[in-house]
Amino acid sequence: MSSSQPRPATEVVVIMGASSGIGKETALRYAHRRARLALAARSEETLRQVAAECRDAGAVDVVVQGTDIADADQVQRLFDMAIARYGRVDVVVQCAAITTFGRFEDVPVEVFDGVIRTNLLGAANVARSALNHFQQQQSGHLVLIGSLLGVTAVPYQSAYVASKFALCGLVRSLRQENRQVPGVKVHGIYPGPVDTGVYATASNFYGRTPRVPPTAVSPSTIVEAIVRATDRQTSSERQVGWMNRPAIMAYRLLPSLYDAMVGPFLRAVAFTDEPTEASNGNAFEAQPASHTAR
Repeated sequence: MSSSQPRPATEVVVIMGASSGIGKETALRYAHRRARLALAARSEETLRQVAAECRDAGAVDVVVQGTDIADADQVQRLFDMAIARYGRVDVVVQCAAITTFGRFEDVPVEVFDGVIRTNLLGAANVARSALNHFQQQQSGHLVLIGSLLGVTAVPYQSAYVASKFALCGLVRSLRQENRQVPGVKVHGIYPGPVDTGVYATASNFYGRTPRVPPTAVSPSTIVEAIVRATDRQTSSERQVGWMNRPAIMAYRLLPSLYDAMVGPFLRAVAFTDEPTEASNGNAFEAQPASHTAR
């Protein structure tokens, strides 16, 4: 909220990708703050389970709506529903994202394009609906979850890297455009590896099974950064994860060494020796999150 406007006693928070991982943990954290929640993801059945947990955790009210953020009309319908129910939206957190593993030329065109649609165009759809509403009410926090891989490139996730590099630029542009808009704040949160089920549900054309890297942090670490951002009076961007800054320094200051080492490093820590068949994973439809890839 702007410094001239008091924070609402009961916040209204819209969360994309709320069915699992960072999105689910974010929903539970705001539930503990007794917020009103509108939860979105592709799987409405899983969302209902999360909604029940949020009510038990203290949320004043929870509503869910199956939403594919790659569809701008679905995103706007979600916002229309939340505003009709609660009268306003105070915080929007965009956590929904997908990835695919494999060499660039081995990833099918439709899978590559699907990652871009969800991670970049989907985030843009969310930002558009959120900012249109925030600018009318002259208050609101938009949080876009990017990645360390939006500022450092790695092999075997080219679609994800491309989408997150673009998202990082989008965040900066939105911050610039909204500097003079009263009360409207834009935040970029950039995690390193996070211990979630994304490794198990991702599409995979690499031939080996991905796993949660030992460098991963817990989702709660990212949620702490999200909540701190929405408690700020200014827009912000933040890298989150103990390995982020060393990785960025190596990427920028020692590019040749970084490029020589990052492939062997990922092959050692990000994949098991277990072979796996090519799979579309959750590229086209939601799948239950699990940690079986660990």
